[in-house]
Amino acid sequence: MALLPFLFLLVVYAVSADEDAFIGVNVGTALSDMPSPTQVVALLKAQNIRHVRLYDADQAMLLALANTGIRVSVSVPNEQLLGIGQSNATAANWVARNVIVHVPATNITAIAVGSEVLTTIPNAAPVLVSALKFIHSALVASNLDGQIKVSTPHSSSIILDSFPPSQAFFNRTWDPVMVSLLKFLQSTGSYLMLNVYPYYDYMQSNGVIPLDYALFRPLPPNKEAVDANTLLHYTNVFDAVVDAAYFAMSYLNFTNIPIVVTESGWPSEGDSNEPYATIDNANTYNSNLIRHVLNNSGTPKHPGIAVSTYIYELYNEDLRTGPVSEKKWGLFDANGVPVYVLHLTGAGTVLANDTTNQTFCVSKEGVDPKMLQAALDWACGPGKVDCSPLLQGQPCYEPDNVVAHSTYAFNAYFQEMDKSPGTCDFKGVATITTTDPSYGSCRFPGRYYSKLLNQIFLINIVPYFLIFHLNIFLSFFSLLVF
Repeated sequence: MALLPFLFLLVVYAVSADEDAFIGVNVGTALSDMPSPTQVVALLKAQNIRHVRLYDADQAMLLALANTGIRVSVSVPNEQLLGIGQSNATAANWVARNVIVHVPATNITAIAVGSEVLTTIPNAAPVLVSALKFIHSALVASNLDGQIKVSTPHSSSIILDSFPPSQAFFNRTWDPVMVSLLKFLQSTGSYLMLNVYPYYDYMQSNGVIPLDYALFRPLPPNKEAVDANTLLHYTNVFDAVVDAAYFAMSYLNFTNIPIVVTESGWPSEGDSNEPYATIDNANTYNSNLIRHVLNNSGTPKHPGIAVSTYIYELYNEDLRTGPVSEKKWGLFDANGVPVYVLHLTGAGTVLANDTTNQTFCVSKEGVDPKMLQAALDWACGPGKVDCSPLLQGQPCYEPDNVVAHSTYAFNAYFQEMDKSPGTCDFKGVATITTTDPSYGSCRFPGRYYSKLLNQIFLINIVPYFLIFHLNIFLSFFSLLVF
């Protein structure tokens, strides 16, 4: 699989006076063959990834990130939270060792104090806000509070009755902590950090949430979720969860604190009881999420105000425990090879180079031939794919089997649909690859009309003058279209 740049570009949209909307990535390290810090940074630079979040403040990683301009969010691990939350001196020492020695060479812009503390280590809740305040005081003492924001990531599960969003509120058990936290975020100009996982919302809904609604796929108006209190229409789970957090804050009388999503993604593989953890769904979710954020579409409650988001995550982490899906959230394998190539063609200057015609749609191995045949029939029928090259005597007839023929038809449809997310699925029997499936005189180029021209040239069944006039026609047609 060839490494294709995803071109993670910083696109500027106003979230508040101080923040710009961005897409970043989380960098986990639970890999048996973890790349060195210099290798990680080389990958980030090659992909033009300008924002990263670390789960600690690893010294070697921070040194490798120096003088790159990459904006870095570092973290206080949960196991260090109690000590920092009970001692101003301990917090000051942490900031001195992990932040002050690295700036300005390393562009640290945020400190995440703990992770999902209220739902994972509730016994530390009483010192959570103290820890944030102590860390912030150390930044103030070093005149870094204007450059570095302090917050703490929350699981979206702290929000109860999340739909309709207008009725959402934080788990009232944590009201004293949340009120104190929100006062701190407001007074320091920081933001609420929130982890949003529509994958888990979908899996736990027992069919109530449509898959398309979780994946940002287009919905007909009658399928959109409507908040009866506000009449706001929701077309995806992500927006609904983010707006639920906004409404939960307003329930506590805080209305001007922005949200940054510190984790969001979709696994590319799962156990047998996780059938929706697939490469195509992961690609669809992340591609649509990135487009949604960078198009500055905002949420129904706050249209036009994008929510900056860190994709979970850079690497597949094979050392994570639990189901297969826990290990398969990454955009890349440990060797820097992409797990899949994000599809963002037509979304403007965004993240993913999908213009090199190096992605193809092929039949999955080991699937039911009857399902393949049904998908092939659909592609060559209602899907309107020109399947004439599959006829006997034509260049893609051999091998005469459903796997080869469906691969040709799937790819033709995928290319005609401009490689849009969700167009390489065919009810789960197709998958995306960067390996060109062309063979002999059967070619699989990226553009469909080019494929037809190549076939005409290769099999020499049309006189030269017809090709000449066909090129004239296509040139004229391109002028009309473009």
